[in-house]
Formats: sequence, C-alpha cells, structure tokens
Amino acid sequence: MLALLRLIVIGFVVLTIIYIALSIYSRRVRRGKLYQKWADGPRLVDRDIFVQRGLKRYDGSICRKLILGVYIVPVGLVILTVYLTNFN
Repeated sequence: MLALLRLIVIGFVVLTIIYIALSIYSRRVRRGKLYQKWADGPRLVDRDIFVQRGLKRYDGSICRKLILGVYIVPVGLVILTVYLTNFN
C-alpha cells in the first residue's frame, strides 16, 4: 500500500512538472507565432495589444485543454497495465 501511495505522489509531482513545462513552451510558441503574424499583417493595432488578444483567445482554445492529456494518458496506461496484469 505504501508503494502505491509513493507511486501516486511521485507520479503527480512529475506529471505536474511536465504539465507546467509544456504549458510554458506552448504559450511561448503561440506568442512567437502571434508576433510573426503581426509583423506579416497590416498592423492595424499595437503589437502588444494584438499579442494579448491572441493569447486570450488561446487560453480558451481546445489546444490549451489538450495539454491536460499529460495527466490523463499516463494514468490511463497505468490503470490498463494493472488491469491486464491482474485480470488476464
């Protein structure tokens, strides 16, 4: 039982670090794309306002929510492994 608790705690910490790193990376890539889009476009608004609006739209997008798969996929694989090991 102690081993399971240790697996859960360490797994949660590792997955949280991966989630944070992936979120920061994804947001930084999106910001770079917005800067490039602003430079290539007609420049109707200030660059900072354009990027801020784009990041606000990104925060509500499905791409941002897909990063939560960092938690779902590994937990699902562990559950599947335990099931297949014990019940087959």
